[in-house]
Amino acid sequence: MPIIHEVATMTAKGQITLPKAIRQALGVDVGARVAFELHEDGQVVVSRADTEHEDPAIGSFLDLLAGDIRAARHVRAMPDDLARDMLEQVRREAGPDEDIDGDVAL
Repeated sequence: MPIIHEVATMTAKGQITLPKAIRQALGVDVGARVAFELHEDGQVVVSRADTEHEDPAIGSFLDLLAGDIRAARHVRAMPDDLARDMLEQVRREAGPDEDIDGDVAL
């Protein structure tokens, strides 16, 4: 017998809303990723799709920052060169086995 049993209705676009009890049990909120697994017996398992290297401290900081931005607190103009450098770093793909350019202080 399941711990929680909820029913959702599919829209014409194939979309469903995860019931609140399921969202709470999975610990997901707006923007979270959810994984679906279809088993051979037709059973579908829904689970939270965690980012492999997700750091809770970074997630909390980003949530705090997003709240400040929405409230327009502590937001100041960023110098163009800094914004450009940050965007270059975001677009740069790097893996844990790649060499590091420049000096590194530990």
